[in-house]
Amino acid sequence: MGIVSQEAILELQALMDSVEEPLNITFQNVHQGFRAETLVRFLKARDWNVAKAHKMLVDCLHWRVQNTIDDILAKPIVPIELYGAVRDSQLIGMSGYSREGLPVFAIGVGLSTFDKASVHYYVQSHIQINEYRDRVILPSATKKHGRPITTCIKVLDMTGLKLSALSKIKLLTIISTIDDLNYPEKTNTYYIVNAPYIFSACWKVVKPLLQERTRKKIQVLPGCGRDELLKIMDIASLPHFCRKDGSGSSRNSENENCFSLDHPFHQQLYNYIKQQSLITEPAQPIKQGSFHVDLPEPAAEETEIAKSLESELQKFEKGNMLSKSTDGIKIDDD
Repeated sequence: MGIVSQEAILELQALMDSVEEPLNITFQNVHQGFRAETLVRFLKARDWNVAKAHKMLVDCLHWRVQNTIDDILAKPIVPIELYGAVRDSQLIGMSGYSREGLPVFAIGVGLSTFDKASVHYYVQSHIQINEYRDRVILPSATKKHGRPITTCIKVLDMTGLKLSALSKIKLLTIISTIDDLNYPEKTNTYYIVNAPYIFSACWKVVKPLLQERTRKKIQVLPGCGRDELLKIMDIASLPHFCRKDGSGSSRNSENENCFSLDHPFHQQLYNYIKQQSLITEPAQPIKQGSFHVDLPEPAAEETEIAKSLESELQKFEKGNMLSKSTDGIKIDDD
């Protein structure tokens, strides 16, 4: 790290030293004892501009306080049947660790339907996984390896990606904006696997709109990505949809499905949240209803990407309709 970078860290550190309660309390939940690494994440997200990184971090802390994010790991989604429905329609899980000790998160982009609960439940579930990763998974990995582990790897399964993805863009943009503003630079690399043609068409449009920093993190792998991913993780940590060639399914596999509520990661996560709830409010029954978080306005970049995706998918849909109508025309040979 260069002299300029070190100076930026020290300058941002000095600005954050003046942060008062309750922002300082929630800041401790953000950095988990690794202040410098946290400051670097926000500086990277703002291209090492100290003033912009400071504003971003303080805005993040205000968002956490206003939405009581520190308490979200004590707010289980109940009843369990509702949580199961969220898990069945928002496909995400943790399959293991890379050889460097980074958690491997698997996301079923193509087969996630987001149609079994309200937007607030999906946002709540997403933030809970983020917070569990940052407050439980990463500190545990850090302790095990004896060095700071503050980022993860994400493997995105595009199996089943269809034109119906249009209906998901708004929710996915909300979730992406929450991550960009409040959990920046938490993903080391995004690996995209099982990509159908429709993804290739969308990727050509979206790629130029991404910041160079983000583009460098994305790798589109051939097929299910098995061979490439086995270079950085053992087969036991490989997501189930990467374990054999062919598109397969993100929902069902002869291998262990890390999206399932029965998977150890989701069992541990849900039990942890229930236990925290009992510790926080031991005499109170667990309340039903979603944990409402203020939904952010997408940044200009996010909005442009969403519009470009919508446009590309609509063109793809029109092309399909035209193809079908042409196929249906019968030509007489006289």
